[in-house]
Amino acid sequence: MKTLGYYNGKYAELEEMSIPMNDRACYFGDGAYDASPSRNYKLFAIDDHLDRFFNSAGLLKIKMPVTKEELKALLEEMVRKVDTGNNFVYYQVTRGTGIRNHAFTEGAGNLWLLIKPDEIEDGLTPIKLITTEDTRFFHCNIKTLNLIPSVMAAQKAVEAKVNETVFYRPGGIVTECAYSNVSIIKDNTLRTHPNDNQILPGIAKAHMIDLCKKLEIPVNETAFTLDDLYNAQEIIVTSSSNLIRRANEVDGKAAGGKAPELYERIRKAVMDEFYDATPAD
Repeated sequence: MKTLGYYNGKYAELEEMSIPMNDRACYFGDGAYDASPSRNYKLFAIDDHLDRFFNSAGLLKIKMPVTKEELKALLEEMVRKVDTGNNFVYYQVTRGTGIRNHAFTEGAGNLWLLIKPDEIEDGLTPIKLITTEDTRFFHCNIKTLNLIPSVMAAQKAVEAKVNETVFYRPGGIVTECAYSNVSIIKDNTLRTHPNDNQILPGIAKAHMIDLCKKLEIPVNETAFTLDDLYNAQEIIVTSSSNLIRRANEVDGKAAGGKAPELYERIRKAVMDEFYDATPAD
């Protein structure tokens, strides 16, 4: 199979799948999701992603239709059904199916899976960023399906012919990006927003932080500002779809690029961990 879709036990190529109109995703975006890369048919950091996925569902009071162990086994089985071993693996749970009503439906949620070919970048090619005020709600730590603010920010980046949009809140406090986390290197220290309710706790970011500590690179998990971003030694963007990238432009002006050796140490450690965890059979 070139791609794969799954819905409550049924699976086929994505274009052959259909979803009931009364699935609560259709009316309310009522659900949670997560995603992780696979390489050589091996899922990377899957336990970390499943912990976050089940945490998001729990915060939304969604009854999961499977256990973590069952979902992990299912994902490993589904990945093997796709022609290529290098994929983007997406999974979501919605609250259930029922006639439109704001109150919760009874019973377990609906499980969706999506698998499509994808390659992880090596993090060597710089990217460009823009900034926009963060007007999202204050539960950004839940990976909810309600992504309209992020969709609008991502489109703003497309129209500006850049790669990502960085959110900031009042006072110029930088939070995260439309679909990534953003960190900086300042004074040879990795600086990144703390994992509170204003950002999604990124799995790729968490792995990068752990690796920095192993490399004895100082880490400071406190909020930083737009001024810090503009004047950072390096700007690092992390996500599950592209583990680590650096930015060389923000809002049309050159940025970062002042500590290439330090960035390379971090990038290499991140990519080596990924390659080591997903070897060819």
